[in-house]
Amino acid sequence: MPRAEAGSAKAIGNAIKAKGLGRLRWYCQVCQKQCRDENGFKMHSQSEGHIRAMLVVGENAGRHINDFSQQFQKEFLQLLSRKHGTQQVRANQVYNEYIQDKNHLHMNSTRWVSLTESVKYLGREGIVRAEENEKGWWISWVDNTPKALARQAEAQKRERADMDDEQRQRKQLKEQIERAKVQAEALREQEEAKAQGLKREEGAPKVALSISLGGGKRSPAGDELSGAGRRGGNCRGNEA
Repeated sequence: MPRAEAGSAKAIGNAIKAKGLGRLRWYCQVCQKQCRDENGFKMHSQSEGHIRAMLVVGENAGRHINDFSQQFQKEFLQLLSRKHGTQQVRANQVYNEYIQDKNHLHMNSTRWVSLTESVKYLGREGIVRAEENEKGWWISWVDNTPKALARQAEAQKRERADMDDEQRQRKQLKEQIERAKVQAEALREQEEAKAQGLKREEGAPKVALSISLGGGKRSPAGDELSGAGRRGGNCRGNEA
């Protein structure tokens, strides 16, 4: 069937169709050709150019599959790190963004048969953090660049320093509490000893204090006693 004339309606229609994404099963990664239907892919597979390319790939199929896998992984991770950073995102969302580029490397040419297998591999290798829940697989990029590792080391250093300061403060606080307990115990013992010294021994005689105030009036009894004393003294003197 002859090719549509340039500028014709059919040629424009074909160009519009070619801009969109085609089905994965009708894409030839070796020739990097997207066919629009099954018949087109069948015709391409029988073409001389495709057969020669497949013979070259067949000579070392393992190396080509490994190269395709590494290219897919590199491009997929570049998109993940550039657009989403280290935030957690659905793996299917990242893949849909990846295949928006018409010239992307298709997964059917890699070692992985599905996106799930690819995500599991990246998780096992520690390249991403992969978690599965009821909504599917979620991934987050692990930043292993030298700058990121330096930032992590600095953060860990600060964390250790903060932890050492906190432990030192706790130790000082504990020592202060112990000293306060010792001082409180010593003070309590002093107060108990002082209180025991002021206690009167049981059965001890009472002590009575008399206070004489000078210049006051003397009682008659006192006067009589004083006179008797004076008389007694006189008698003793007369007898002598």
